[in-house]
Amino acid sequence: MKLMIASDIHGSAYYCRKLLEAYDREGADKLLLLGDVLYHGPRNDLPEEYAPKEVIAMLNPRKQEILCVRGNCDTEVDQMVLEFPIMAEYCILYLNDRMIFATHGHVFNEQNLPMLKKGDILLHGHTHVPVCHETENYTYLNPGSVSIPKENSWHGYMILENGKFVWKDLDGEVKKEFCPEK
Repeated sequence: MKLMIASDIHGSAYYCRKLLEAYDREGADKLLLLGDVLYHGPRNDLPEEYAPKEVIAMLNPRKQEILCVRGNCDTEVDQMVLEFPIMAEYCILYLNDRMIFATHGHVFNEQNLPMLKKGDILLHGHTHVPVCHETENYTYLNPGSVSIPKENSWHGYMILENGKFVWKDLDGEVKKEFCPEK
């Protein structure tokens, strides 16, 4: 299975469109959104082409392909207009014998670790910065932000396929790769 992982669309119709174009180009089986789908929040500037209603119209037709966790800018009101579940704090995936704990990052993060065993992966967005940080006990991965990248990073996403994580910009250019040891 090929999984596209993205975070922090923040209501940008422009970048949501580019993300879905990349999703189609990649031929991914599922899109895992790590929260902050519709709204920009008080600390962020408005992203390009801020239009949450357009984002809703683009994502809802793909509801069967989307997995999503709740971000700090996502609320029950958002769930009323989105046709796929967005209110879970986390979801659990498996990569061989490693658990991937996927969350937004505002509740569970490196300062407040979830229940990880040695070798597991903490996957979250929230910071808008792409990260691959291996520790002795776990690995922390972050795809960065689709619409509001920070710290001179790129508008992008990650692909997980055949046990390998690949960070790409929205044009599909590979930025970095990580393949956890088995």
